[in-house]
Amino acid sequence: MNSKRKSIYLIGLIGIVTSLVWLYPFYLIIVNSIKTKAEIFTNTLKWPKALTWDNYPTAFESLDFVHSFFNSILITALSILLIVICTSMGAYALSRNKSKLSSSIYFIFAIVMLIPFQSIMIPLIMIFGKVEMLNRAGLMFMYLGFGSSIAVFLYYGALRAIPISLDEAATIDGANRFQIFRHIIFPMLKPTTVTVIILNAIWIWNDYLLPSLVINKEGMYTIPLKMFYFFGEYSKQWHLALAGLVIAIVPIILLYMFLQKHIIKGISEGATK
Repeated sequence: MNSKRKSIYLIGLIGIVTSLVWLYPFYLIIVNSIKTKAEIFTNTLKWPKALTWDNYPTAFESLDFVHSFFNSILITALSILLIVICTSMGAYALSRNKSKLSSSIYFIFAIVMLIPFQSIMIPLIMIFGKVEMLNRAGLMFMYLGFGSSIAVFLYYGALRAIPISLDEAATIDGANRFQIFRHIIFPMLKPTTVTVIILNAIWIWNDYLLPSLVINKEGMYTIPLKMFYFFGEYSKQWHLALAGLVIAIVPIILLYMFLQKHIIKGISEGATK
């Protein structure tokens, strides 16, 4: 019992230390967002002498937050909708079609997860530029392509745990393939769907590189793109940038907190079953 208790204490201590290390960057962001510019450069780690809340309304206005927030929400929501619809239906078709071709297609999706975006960045942008798709619509299709591999992987694993007898029973009752998926199969994939949503939401919401290559009109900028307003050639407005960063991460943290209870279950279903 003493050995077991020591192990529990050790695991708890490791968990506390890991949590503090993980939370440390958030401490720096929040503390320095309520400092003046001079205080940030004087001592980054020290608590401010006086709280400077003026950074937040100034950052909110400088970011043109209402428009950039709308652009980020639009791109993130529609991209996730495309990913969920296309990959869930695709994974369903692959899981129910027991052939070498479907297995090969699934393994291709799995292998694609290993290909970094930087390796195909230039030819991808060139192709989309030739078909005049360097806009928000083109960006959403790119996100669909890059988000499909992990989503298919998770959905496919979860679908293997759902017996085919459900499909057969629904077919006998007169349901077609789409009705079976829409009314029976897809509701059973809720934990996996939530996992796909949150994983892609965090990635798409915070992405800077891909939008910077695709979006070239001022009115279409997302929040990560607008954040670079604070970094000029000769000056760096860190106090405003950090305040803007806090404003930008609040929505995605709230989404994660709202959906977190489904995430571990969805990942375990997609990866192990």
